[in-house]
Amino acid sequence: MRANSPQRPLTIATIGGGSGHFVLLSALRDAEHLAISAIVSMTDSGGSTGRLRDELGILPPGDILKCVLALSPYRELARKLLLKRFTKGKRLSGHSAGNMLLTMLSQYSGSFSEGIQGLAQMLDVEGEILPVTIDKSTLVAELTSGERIFGESAIDLPRGDQREKIANVFLVPHHAEQVRVYPPVIERINTVEAIVLGPGDLFTSIIPNLLVPGVKEAIKRSKAKLVYVSNIMTKFGETDGYNLEHFISDLEHYLGRPVDAVVVNNHIPSEEMIASYNLERAQVVEVDDLEALANKYQLIYADLIDEDSDIVRHDSEKLANALLPYLSSLGSQTLSLVKASGTEG
Repeated sequence: MRANSPQRPLTIATIGGGSGHFVLLSALRDAEHLAISAIVSMTDSGGSTGRLRDELGILPPGDILKCVLALSPYRELARKLLLKRFTKGKRLSGHSAGNMLLTMLSQYSGSFSEGIQGLAQMLDVEGEILPVTIDKSTLVAELTSGERIFGESAIDLPRGDQREKIANVFLVPHHAEQVRVYPPVIERINTVEAIVLGPGDLFTSIIPNLLVPGVKEAIKRSKAKLVYVSNIMTKFGETDGYNLEHFISDLEHYLGRPVDAVVVNNHIPSEEMIASYNLERAQVVEVDDLEALANKYQLIYADLIDEDSDIVRHDSEKLANALLPYLSSLGSQTLSLVKASGTEG
């Protein structure tokens, strides 16, 4: 290939939900020669999203909105406007402007997917955003005690000081015998060269995508490399007591196949930050046997912590610098970050 000839983009699908998915897309959005399809969980039931689900019977807009914002060249300005919450009005109070806008677009067009496309077009999104399903469902966690917890927000925010471990999670459809996958999701999984999962809450952001019939099966058939971006901290009620090996094992159980590469943080947060997380019964995700993991997976070991944040989270630029060399190795593309075009305002 001649040096001046255009490169074919590397195709990649990301799978997740919540703020972790936002950080991942923020890491990849400014990479040259990368075509992104974001596959998004549809089980969010908390906050403004939960209220809209209950009151209007719509699909949850919150995680979709985060992806739209992450992939828009106007992201900083759009975040200020669309994440702003109303403080007045009996029904508007507490809702974000972006959730309301996506809800209006979806209801007016009569299609949630068309509403997403409309918002993406409005904000000049580069890449595509795909809900894993457009069927309404509830996420259910079955604990080791046999107790069942209904709803993503109830699973995500346990009540009390103690809770049994999660033994299994599954989806309960609202209006059909089973939840159906959104067809373009299978098309992308069949054709992309890499699939990146995480970071994010294991049982409420990542695994719910794999519970939709057809998704796990497509991933098992796919020739794409699977990359898992590990969390930095555990989460009480979901992954308390987990080391990295536990995260990988549970993820592979629901995937039905092993991952190929694992992105691992190697930088310890400050003592003050760790102490504040310990109060919430969260600990740093530790590795039991680094050498064994390195022999089994392509291990990408790097400092991933955002030092400017008051919470422990991935730094999007550090994550990009860790991921892009591995993704570049999958084809003839040389992936590198470019500065935003200056359209943010």
